[in-house]
Amino acid sequence: MKPEILILTPIYAPALDELEREFTVHKLWTANDPDAFIKEVSGRVRAMVTTGPAGFSSRHLDALPKLEIIACFGSGRAAMDLPAAKARGVVVTITEQSIAPSVADLAFGLIISVMRRICEADRYVRAGKWPQALFGPGRELGGKTCGIIGLGEIGKGVARRAEAFGMAVCYHGPRPKPDVAYPYYADLEPMARQTDCLVVTCPETPATRNLVDARILDALGPEGFLINVARGAIVDEPALIAALREGRIAGAGLDVFRDEPHVPAELVALDNVVMVPHIGSSTREVRENRTANLLANLRAHFSGKPVLTPIA
Repeated sequence: MKPEILILTPIYAPALDELEREFTVHKLWTANDPDAFIKEVSGRVRAMVTTGPAGFSSRHLDALPKLEIIACFGSGRAAMDLPAAKARGVVVTITEQSIAPSVADLAFGLIISVMRRICEADRYVRAGKWPQALFGPGRELGGKTCGIIGLGEIGKGVARRAEAFGMAVCYHGPRPKPDVAYPYYADLEPMARQTDCLVVTCPETPATRNLVDARILDALGPEGFLINVARGAIVDEPALIAALREGRIAGAGLDVFRDEPHVPAELVALDNVVMVPHIGSSTREVRENRTANLLANLRAHFSGKPVLTPIA
C-alpha cells in the first residue's frame, strides 16, 4: 500500500506528478473546508509536503497523529515550527541547493527593467502608441551606485552583476564583511542617500521587518529605485506605495509582497513599478533539482534509510 501524504500548497507540477505516482496524495489547497479535510485523512497521513513560504505550524502536527516526516520543497525555515516538530520526533527535510545565482539574475533583471522602463515600453508598443509619439527615456545603469541591503550569497551575486554593468557598489548589514572591499554603511539612511538603486536581499527577521520605511525611501529620493527580492515584510508597503505615487522615488522592481499572492491594487495601478509573482528561484533547473531532492528524502525515509537533507 502506498504511503499517504498531505501537500499543504501547490508545488511545481512535475514534482506533484512524481509524488502522485509513488504516494497517495491529499491536496489541502483543493479542500473547501481545510480543517474537515485534515480531520478526514489524519489517521492515515504519514508525510507532509510544504514549501518555504507556507511552512507548517504546531496545529498541523497536532492534527496529524501518524505524521513521521515533513518534506519542504525549498529551503526556507522562517515559517516552520521546528521546535514543535522536534518535540514530536518528526523528521524535517529541505531541498538544499543554492538559489543565489537565480535570485541575483532576477534582481538584476528587475533593475534593468525598471530603470530602462522596459515593461512600460512594452505596454506602450502593444497599445499602439508608438506611431503617435516617441516613448520617454529611461536611465543608464553605468556610473550609478547600487546599494545592497544584506551582502550574503544573493547580495554578492547582485554586486558582481552590478560591477559588470559599470555600477559602483556599497552595502548595509549588521556588520562589515572582512573579505569585502565595497564601502560598508552601518546606518542604512546615509547609504540610501548615496544610492541610485537600493536592492533588498537580506533575510526577514524582527530587526529587518519594515527596515525600508518612509525615512529610507525619502533618503533614496526622487531619482532612486528600489528592488526587493527578499521578503515583502522588509519594506513598509503603504510607505512604498505613497512614495511611488507621489514621485518621492523614481520606481520599484518587486518580486515579493507582504500578503502574497495578494498585491495591493494601488501598486498594480502604478506604471513605475515592475512586479513579478515571487519567481526568484523559479527556473526549470532549480525546480528539477528540488523535485529530485524532495523525492529522494521521502524515498529514503519510507525505505528505512536516513534522509539526505535534514534540517539540523
